[in-house]
Amino acid sequence: MWSRFLLLLVCVGGFAPAFASSVDASNQQSACRHPIVRQEWRTLSPQQKGRYLGAVKCLQALPAITSFKGVRTRFDDFQALHVSLMPQIHLVGQFLPWHRRFVSTYETALRNECGYTGAQPYWDWTKDADRAHSIVQSPIFDPIFGFGGNGIDIPGYDGAFHNMSFIPGWTGGGCVTDGPFASYNLSIGPGTLVTNHCLTRSFNTFALDFITSKQVANTTKQPTFEQFRVELEGTPVTSDFKVHDGGHLSVGGEMNDRWSSPGDPLFYLHHGNLDRLWWLWQSKDLKKRLKDISGRTSIDPPFVNVTLDFKLNLGVLAPAIPIRDVMDVRNSPLCYQYA
Repeated sequence: MWSRFLLLLVCVGGFAPAFASSVDASNQQSACRHPIVRQEWRTLSPQQKGRYLGAVKCLQALPAITSFKGVRTRFDDFQALHVSLMPQIHLVGQFLPWHRRFVSTYETALRNECGYTGAQPYWDWTKDADRAHSIVQSPIFDPIFGFGGNGIDIPGYDGAFHNMSFIPGWTGGGCVTDGPFASYNLSIGPGTLVTNHCLTRSFNTFALDFITSKQVANTTKQPTFEQFRVELEGTPVTSDFKVHDGGHLSVGGEMNDRWSSPGDPLFYLHHGNLDRLWWLWQSKDLKKRLKDISGRTSIDPPFVNVTLDFKLNLGVLAPAIPIRDVMDVRNSPLCYQYA
């Protein structure tokens, strides 16, 4: 059924591969006249959802441009880059700026290489965690107009690769069997491994406590970027889980892997929402917070504090630009805003 729906979208102009490069050439920041608008997934029409999913499928069919071991597709390029840089982009001051640039570059690839005309959507998980304290019924997991559901149930599943038996509430754990990505085989992960495996998920109800509106309110009320970034990212800097952790853990499976989590297309909607929360925090005092950046640039010594001049490395996927160029989402090279 899903394939017939995609075929219909192609026939009415839903998506078509394009050959323009996804790499933007400018690192000069300037105001955009017509920024694209990122919307929450459930506010999109069925046609808009189908076009986005079709563009992701397009990336999964295009050949890789990187030289990472095991990569086959353009979609793999992004996952492999995240794996290669994982220790440099987590638990550090550049965590939020780097992922902002990363998701924006993915968005640009969808638009420039796969004919997608919309913006990167985001998943506001509070709408699910608050209402029913369950993500199972979330429209984002719809098999036709979403990303498919949980993985096949594996009795006794406890987080497997991550040995997370100390966390209660695991379900699923096996291959996703419905939706547009059920048949897609990943080449990267778990962790730094190069393997051929299905997309897995393991929904976790325990983690939903960390992605509620109450948690978001506590995050966005933090007075400094340092306090905000720590409160948002969470473990192991904090002793308990936070919204970044909660989004990954609640979906589980591939998303629960700190290295290879971009193998689940939901990664980009989760991090889109985290980026939205950062922008909401910035918007409370733009004059001050568009310049507020802090934290170490590495998790190991020698420690150097991050500055606005710190360059964000995305390998061959995009030019290295300073953090100052991604502080305002409304300006070039980002050019988007949130609805």
